[in-house]
Order: sequence, then C-alpha cells, then structure tokens
Amino acid sequence: MTKKKRRKQHEQHRREPTRHQLSHQQQQKRRQRLFLIIGIAVISVVGGILGGGWYKNEYLPMRETVISVNDTDFTMGYYVDILRAQGGVYEQIYGPEQSSYYLQGLPDQVERFIQQTELMRQAAVGLGIAVSDAEVTEVFKEGDPSLSQDYRELVRHDLLVQRLLDEHFEYEIPESSEQRHIMAMFLESESQAVSTRARLVEGEDFATLASELSLEKLSPEGEGDFDWHPVGILSERFGLSVVEDYAFSVEAGTLSQPLYDEERVKEGGYWLAEVLEKDEDASGELFHVRVILLCSEEEAQEIRARLEEGEDFATLAEEYSQHEASREDGGDLDWLGPDDIEPVLEDFILNSEVGTLSEPVRDDTAATTGGYWLVKVVAEEESRQISDDDREFLKAEVLDDWINSLWDDPNNKFESYLSSAQKAWALEKALGG
Repeated sequence: MTKKKRRKQHEQHRREPTRHQLSHQQQQKRRQRLFLIIGIAVISVVGGILGGGWYKNEYLPMRETVISVNDTDFTMGYYVDILRAQGGVYEQIYGPEQSSYYLQGLPDQVERFIQQTELMRQAAVGLGIAVSDAEVTEVFKEGDPSLSQDYRELVRHDLLVQRLLDEHFEYEIPESSEQRHIMAMFLESESQAVSTRARLVEGEDFATLASELSLEKLSPEGEGDFDWHPVGILSERFGLSVVEDYAFSVEAGTLSQPLYDEERVKEGGYWLAEVLEKDEDASGELFHVRVILLCSEEEAQEIRARLEEGEDFATLAEEYSQHEASREDGGDLDWLGPDDIEPVLEDFILNSEVGTLSEPVRDDTAATTGGYWLVKVVAEEESRQISDDDREFLKAEVLDDWINSLWDDPNNKFESYLSSAQKAWALEKALGG
C-alpha cells in the first residue's frame, strides 16, 4: 500500500474529541493560568517585601507636602527638583569644587524661593500677568537643547519677573523727573579735603584732581563725574547717600565743604606697629608684634602722638583700630614668623629694636572705612528724561517693594514643614545621593 493511501485511511479513522475530552483540556488550561497568576502574586509579594524600604523611604517622602502658599501645596519631589536645578547653577558659576561651599545654605534659599515665587505668581494673576507652560517650553526650544527640564521653574520665574517689569512696573516710573549732574571725589582726611577744595576754588580742574587723588572707583575713569541722576540712584544704587543728600539740597554750581562719610569703604590704610619681643626657635626668628590700622595718615599721626605721650596701646587699638583680627586683643598679633608678617611691615619688624613704635606705614591693600567727600553740582533740571539704566534700577526697586509687601500681607498664608533633617536629605537626593 502506498504512503499516500495509508495517510488517507488514517485521516478517515481519526475521531473528533468528545465533549468530556474538551472539558478536560479546558480545565488543564485554567489550572495553568491559575498557577501563572499565583506565581506572579508570589513574586509580587516577595518584591513588595524586598522593595518596602524603597516605598517607605523614597516613594512616600517625595510625595509629602513640605511647603504651602495659600491654597497651593508643594511636595518634597518639587523641592528636590528646584534644589537640583539651583545646585546646577551654582556649579556652573563657581565650579564643582567651590560650589560645595555655597550649597550648604541652598536648602533655606530654595525654601524661600518656592514660597516667594508662588506669592508672586498668585499676585501677578491679579494684575493680569501669567506665564504659560508653552512659553516656558519655547524658551527651551530656543536655548540649549541639552538643558535639563529641572530648570523649567527657574525659567518660569525669570519670565514672570521680566513680564512684571515690562508690563506693570514700567508704568510706575515717570518718563522724566528732577535730576542733578553731580561730580564727587572721596579723600582720606579732612585736611586733604580742605587743601583740595582750595585748589578747586582757585580754578584747577575737578576731573583732573579726582583722577589723581580720589579713592572712589565708581565714576568712569575715576574722574568723579557721576553724570545726571534723579533722587534714589546715587544713594540706593551706589551707596552714596552723603553725596546725594547734599547734591539735592543745594543749587547748581555749588561746591561743598568736606563732607564726612563714616561708612564708605576704601582701599588704603595706615599701620602703627610695635615689636614687643624677639626670639627664635628651630624654624627661625620670631617676633611678638602689636598693631593699629587707621583710615588716614592724619589719624595715624594723631594716634601715634598720643602713644608717645604715654596713652595705653591696647586701649587705643580697641577704640580706633580697623584691623578686625587684632582689635579685640588690643592689637596684639602674638608671635609671628617672617612669613606671617604683613608685607608692608616686614622691613620695620625685621630691622627695628624691641619697643620701637613705627611711623605710619601706608598699605594700599588694606580696606578701611571713613573719609571726606567734595561734591560739586554741575547743573540741575526740573524735568529731564530718565536714562534707561536708571529706569531699570528704579523698576527693580519698585518690584522689590512689591515683593516685600506680599510677604507682609496678612492675607497671605505660607508654611514650611521642612525640618533640618529633611532639608539635608533633600540636598543629598538633589546632588545625586
């Protein structure tokens, strides 16, 4: 019999499965599915047991509300995202090594940033100003495509600030105002200011003398010409309240008498030094030194004269010295090696006899406070257009006042539930811990 004929007969004899056989097969498939489900369930239970620490220690904390501003809540995850973004900014500015120093205060800064940004956002809505998600996305498209999405909220904040300045506070600053054209120079002592004023009265050029003598570094080329400004610019932007107060109280063409400014910091001071003892050890010579740092040569000569007359060095140092490291110790620097001595004092200390008081020694690197202004009001105008730079500064001042008013508004409710431990944990997570 051929193979083809045998296959045909076999197919004729094959029977269809009975109902009982079908039922048995279905039961087997159901049991297989049941075993599979049970197996998955067992794996899930084991996974849950093993992953319970992750759920408790990672998943839940990230969803916990840590900051609230009125009716808006912020989770730990959001807080960590802002920490990560701001930490990235610090690293770009200061570098990986130095940024760690600045990161220590970051948790408190970000806590306030989130609260303040939300206060601003809510108040801006009342002014008809808002920043959409689409606008933030557009900034990312136009900028560096590799920029992390963690920066979205920082970008949103910057957009909101700029929009507030351009669309709201721009209209709170007038186009023009009363202004003064002011020149000023800062001198170390009253006697120098008196003699310099006499030279100006005799006709010498203000800019030339300022370039030669003035200790201020704010005016272009150090020539003392501060140009035109309205009230509030010199005092708030440059910290020159003494100059501004005078300039807006007199008529154009007036040259001031010397005006004392006790808070102005300048480069330069004068040392008085005395070597109390000399000794040596295995490393070399040692010098026991005390010093007084003073703001002008005139003051240094006055204090030196009092010391020569027998007044107590320590008492005068505590009262007049501007050397913070030694003032509370009466100017006592203790024992110094040659490498520890201020460079400008090195020659005196190494070569003077014990008990000798130095003449005033000029130090161009020392920072001291106090000096005298000479101020000249070149011209005045009752209504002069405000420069773009001054407008931007005045707008920023008004914005700051508005932000402070949001913090002070009793209707605004803001809370932080972050503990010190939570802040430390969040910073670790933000930095990749």
